[in-house]
Amino acid sequence: MAVDELQAIIQRCQILEEADFKGEDFNLFQVAGQKCLEDGYAAQLLEVIQNEKNKVIIKNMGWNLISPLVRCIFMYKQEDDKREHCLRILDQLAQLCNPKELFLGLLEQIEQTSGEQVCQTVMLLLQPLQTVLLKLQNKKAYSVGLSLAMIMNQLTPLPVPYTKQQIQEDKLGLCQCCNAVVDFAKPFVNEVVKNMEKSSEYNDMELKEELLKFCMKSLKYPLLTAQLEQLEGIEEHPFRHFATEIIDILWNIRELIPLVFLHRKGKSPHWENQEFADIERKNSADSLACLSYLMFVQHFGVECFPMVFSPSYLLLCNMTHIEVLLKRTEESMLSKGLDLFESCLLRMEDNSLLHHYLEFRDFINVPQDLVKIMTLCPMEHLRKKSLNILQLFMDKFDTEGKYTLFRCLLKTSNHAGVEGYIIKNIKDQIHLALTKEYDNVWFTGHHLISLLDLVLSLPEGAETDLLQNSDRIMASLNLLRYLVIKDCESDNQSGVWTTLGKIEQNFLKPLRVGLNMSKAHYEAEIKNKKENRKEAHSSNTVCSVTVSGEKMPAMTTGMQLQVLHSALFTFDLIESVLARVEELIEVKTKAVMDENS
Repeated sequence: MAVDELQAIIQRCQILEEADFKGEDFNLFQVAGQKCLEDGYAAQLLEVIQNEKNKVIIKNMGWNLISPLVRCIFMYKQEDDKREHCLRILDQLAQLCNPKELFLGLLEQIEQTSGEQVCQTVMLLLQPLQTVLLKLQNKKAYSVGLSLAMIMNQLTPLPVPYTKQQIQEDKLGLCQCCNAVVDFAKPFVNEVVKNMEKSSEYNDMELKEELLKFCMKSLKYPLLTAQLEQLEGIEEHPFRHFATEIIDILWNIRELIPLVFLHRKGKSPHWENQEFADIERKNSADSLACLSYLMFVQHFGVECFPMVFSPSYLLLCNMTHIEVLLKRTEESMLSKGLDLFESCLLRMEDNSLLHHYLEFRDFINVPQDLVKIMTLCPMEHLRKKSLNILQLFMDKFDTEGKYTLFRCLLKTSNHAGVEGYIIKNIKDQIHLALTKEYDNVWFTGHHLISLLDLVLSLPEGAETDLLQNSDRIMASLNLLRYLVIKDCESDNQSGVWTTLGKIEQNFLKPLRVGLNMSKAHYEAEIKNKKENRKEAHSSNTVCSVTVSGEKMPAMTTGMQLQVLHSALFTFDLIESVLARVEELIEVKTKAVMDENS
């Protein structure tokens, strides 16, 4: 019987000195103890462990029971007495065993767990692990850091619940587990706080660094991925609670403000391998971006925040983080980046952001990232939000800043729709310049002429794809029509009349030629399609169309004709505005000539 075997080993070891225990004794104890657990004799094993006479034996050999003990705890149901006995054994081992040996045994058990049992195992072993760590004298900071790193490494592969239903179900127990890990860390945080109040000894600084690493990892996972908005029906959002706790730890160890404003990254290890160094840098950037989102969008830790910084300085501090988030493709991270950007911009007055800020790389890169989201992101709500934020960003700049930003976006967006949108903004600024009393040197005179050289042009002259560039061309024609109507040749505030010959040569004439060529080409295509359909006696002939490298659904001849007619309609629209612009120029030029004659 298993209990008898265990008792026999115990009696033999009781008469030995601690130094006389052999490897064979350890093995026999482990096998007998495991058999007791597996055969349902947990109560008897508990009695053996609680017996004062066996204290030395349990201290040296008890840690060997961790693995079978964890297996048995998960095997028994919640209400089973045997499970309760196993839990009490675990508690006793934490109190009695050699801390160093038990620490390694617990860590090994956490490392070996996987899949659906990760969170259950971690939550089960957190309390005994905390008890053991609090007993350790040597290498305590290292051991705490190793424990937290091991736990976070095991949790990181698990999917983060995102929807309200997923958070409420918490299928794998991640929400509960994350908050349990924070509770596990609290005694060590308190220890650091107490020691910082007294002095700053080296060991205490080590423990502080380990806690800082844990906070940085927690910001990247799960908080960077998590849904952190308040959700109706969830009284205490588990990830919001977790975020609050992480911010509290950072504040208590005096790292919150340095991280937010000084971008302190802790003692980063020196990697000889450049790939490892890049990964470390990226992880740190992700964590800091998440921290800024928590503070400036969700207002975690806002009571710690010094209210002395200007909105433009806060924007400057956050642009690096915004860029990090906007370069990601995951919805949760993109939306955090957009929210952070919007939050910073809404603090500012329109026209208050000085053009000098565009000398910072991030202030050029971020609007380009917005353009990519607007044009490439598959999620419509994020595309629309990006457009709104781009407009907000442009509105915040002073006149010279707007001018510089418009030039930059026209040169870099490579998207006719975006270019058309920028040209509409240019038209609005010209309107303000022409209707207000004060001088605006950036949207009148030689500066405007330089900008119009970019706007009133065709990328490939008469051979430009007019259909693909129709948004830009229509916006350019509308701008030119506005200038011809609004700015009299005698005033010529905009300078458009001075450069009219150049505009006609570089824009209007090539556009007229291109329109004639395009219309002739599409009309010929329509004629061919109609003749081919008659020959086939059917409109069900299909063809494949490729757009941006992706095959679209097959099109019937009827559908193809519809597309071709739509293109002709676009050309007619461009032609009608072009004709109106040419007519206005002719009328105004003739009127001036008549006055002069």
